Amino acid sequence: MRRVVVTGLGMINSLGHDKESAFKAIIDGECGIDRITLFDPEKFSAQIAGEVKDFDPTVVMDAKEVKKADRFIQLGLVAAKEAMEDAGIDDSIDRERFGISSASGIGGLSNIEKNSVICETRGPRRISPFFIPSALVNMLGGFVSIYHKLKGPNLSSVTACAAGTHAINEAAKTIITGGADRMLVVGAEAAICPVGIGGFASMKALSTRNDDPKTASRPFDANRDGFVMGEGAGALVLEELESALARGAKIYAELAGFGESGDANHITTPTMDGPLRAMRAAYKMAGEPKLDYINAHGTSTPINDRNETAAIKELLGGKENCPPVSSTKGQIGHCLGAAGAIEAVISVMAMDRGVIPPTINYETPDENCDLDYVTEGAREAELNYVMSNSFGFGGTNGVVIFKKYQG
Repeated sequence: MRRVVVTGLGMINSLGHDKESAFKAIIDGECGIDRITLFDPEKFSAQIAGEVKDFDPTVVMDAKEVKKADRFIQLGLVAAKEAMEDAGIDDSIDRERFGISSASGIGGLSNIEKNSVICETRGPRRISPFFIPSALVNMLGGFVSIYHKLKGPNLSSVTACAAGTHAINEAAKTIITGGADRMLVVGAEAAICPVGIGGFASMKALSTRNDDPKTASRPFDANRDGFVMGEGAGALVLEELESALARGAKIYAELAGFGESGDANHITTPTMDGPLRAMRAAYKMAGEPKLDYINAHGTSTPINDRNETAAIKELLGGKENCPPVSSTKGQIGHCLGAAGAIEAVISVMAMDRGVIPPTINYETPDENCDLDYVTEGAREAELNYVMSNSFGFGGTNGVVIFKKYQG
């Protein structure tokens, strides 16, 4: 079977506009969550989010082109550009054997909202001709593929909060089966808009700790009251091993296993069984190694954190066999469809740097959440196998395991 490795990384989120600044802030325990500024949240029960502040899309697009792409596409272009540059991709690379696997949970929600209002108040003739192309989820892959002239498979995953991880898995499958030699994975989301915040708030899914944004997202803590919306993008260049070696690429990690499953239970309430089966599939594919770190889905919602903890213990045969676990959603919020890609970048960087990111805001233990959540700050560690989990509405689950490349 063809082996798949990671040769490039890119990231933008509420703690940084590039992977280095964002990762450093995460390791330092900083928090990018604050009061919403993208719109006036005064009338909303949830008024906080992890926004990408001071974002200028003209760093990747001509000013006249900006209106043609929703914010999630703009964020994705930034992460993709960084990953491609990090991988050392130049004009000698065969673009017909280089594809893209993109992901978003909702896509251009703010544009959908804006043009719906225009249609209702000003009439259908005033709808922007750029509305549909800017809002479609797969246009993330469309814009990025055009920008980088990628002519291989152009795939898109739209599986809620598991989308970013599923995009990694789809890219790996494409390389393993010979459909491409290289795949650029990009997950992006920008749903911090009135209908996005209002919609999740109406489900009672969001934290309402508005008076203290920095401590609102508290994965695994007994007093967690919901997730905090985040936005951003993550990108990875995946390559077939021999192709990467032939061009002397830096290899960050090897993709050792991946798994997917469906709960078949409830559209918004997760089970333990579904995530467990996805983890078990990835773990088996990886050869059932000793895991050194798990980057948890860890949303800061009562049900997810409890179920994920139970599934991890069931997978590994008890609490005593479980490695350190952390969730970075306490710092950057839940980036929905981009979360899996962003957290994969964080996981690979953690392995590369030998440091486990902290779980911030953990103050009160929950008897149902009793693993080693790395709550005392970042922890130095030798990481040879790292697992990253993503679970989404609709009962869709994705898991990926990376291992240190040994040659």
